Amino acid sequence: MAEFDVDLFVIGGGSGGVRAARIAAGHGARVMIAEEYRMGGTCVIRGCVPKKLFVLGSHVHQEIEDAAGFGWTIPTSTFDWPTLIANKDKEIARLEAAYTANVEKSGAEVLKTRAVLKDAHTVRLADGKTVRARTILIATGGAPNHGPVIPGIEHVISSNEAFHLPELPKRIVIQGGGYIALEFACIFAGYGSDVTVIYRGDNILRGFDDDVRSHVRTEMEKAGITILTGCTVTRVDKHGKDFTSHLSSGSSLASDQVMFAIGRHPNVANLGLETAGVAINPHNGGIAVDAWSRSSVANIYAIGDVTHRFNLTPVAIREGHAFADTVFGKRPVQVDHASIPTAVFSQPEVGTVGLTEAQARAQFSHVDIYKTTFRPIKATMSGRDTRVLMKLVVDGVSDRVLGCHIVGDAAAETIQAVAIAVKMKATKADFDATIALHPTAAEELVTMRTPTARHVREAAAE
Repeated sequence: MAEFDVDLFVIGGGSGGVRAARIAAGHGARVMIAEEYRMGGTCVIRGCVPKKLFVLGSHVHQEIEDAAGFGWTIPTSTFDWPTLIANKDKEIARLEAAYTANVEKSGAEVLKTRAVLKDAHTVRLADGKTVRARTILIATGGAPNHGPVIPGIEHVISSNEAFHLPELPKRIVIQGGGYIALEFACIFAGYGSDVTVIYRGDNILRGFDDDVRSHVRTEMEKAGITILTGCTVTRVDKHGKDFTSHLSSGSSLASDQVMFAIGRHPNVANLGLETAGVAINPHNGGIAVDAWSRSSVANIYAIGDVTHRFNLTPVAIREGHAFADTVFGKRPVQVDHASIPTAVFSQPEVGTVGLTEAQARAQFSHVDIYKTTFRPIKATMSGRDTRVLMKLVVDGVSDRVLGCHIVGDAAAETIQAVAIAVKMKATKADFDATIALHPTAAEELVTMRTPTARHVREAAAE
């Protein structure tokens, strides 16, 4: 009898786990992958993919409004929420089937079951059967975190439930100030809901560039979204079908739904981590790993959101690919987590890569800022009150572009291309030497000639 049943057992069939399983199988490894819910994980089933579909649909009403300025007369439109949900569900089911088929085509075996660690080399399945694996990869992702328990927390939904609401809420209160909260605020507002955002901090999008934060807030408020900062929801009461959210400021809000999107926590509970000796990172609650994604147990690895490093789907995919190449492809690869491009699919959209102005000023002695806001060409005809923000953060000594921040239509598409230049350590001179593509909003990135601000750090006293 062979010592091991498989070379690799992957726990979790999300984007990272699937990529690792497929690549490892391609390297000739015997692979099993277990998923207790639906193949595709958070991103495909209840995250970025259905979210983007909702975002695209929420823009249609604005497009209809903007059409008049271009000479279009469009009859009164109607929107049907159940149709959106049904069509979204159909597309997600197609993607789930594709994920399963692609894993199986690679030669890996898919198990639709829960799996937990019994020891460092043994996995126990829900039916009690065990599998011995030479290497184990944990890719169980994360889940919404509602924060401290408050009275009425049972009435609060997360982004998971938001994808399956039976009807569009006329009024919704959303607590949170990050990606998910703002994206859903704009989604619901786009479909016609009255939206109020509650956030404990002084401004939304903590961790983003301050100009981006203020610009997005202004644009969202112009679109009719109410944003209340410096307070939290302390209690939620239910009255029939209605809810009342009581705030720490002393006020209260009535709504049809209350949604919390204040963060996510890694899925580490009840996996048998303690039994196998896998350590948790005390700073973030995720599985502690080194630069190779190896845990405290030599043959057990972890990637993606369960490590709570950078909770982004493409990062999990890259980590899964690097793991498989390193362990099974005889090609050691470490993931470079610097200069990761990211987007917030709010309205307007945010695309950003590299350092914020505050981060650059903390790390570099001379920082030049190039910033512009302008009315997009479409708005000159539609009459919509909106502005685009473009900002470059530049090292004043080496001339290297340290960061790029965009708020406006297609910001995410633009930043993906800019991220290549930032990753290659392009200089402001490289941007300046690039001929502009006219008429586009992105041409501003290569036509800003004069710094709008220059920051020189005073030398420390001797």
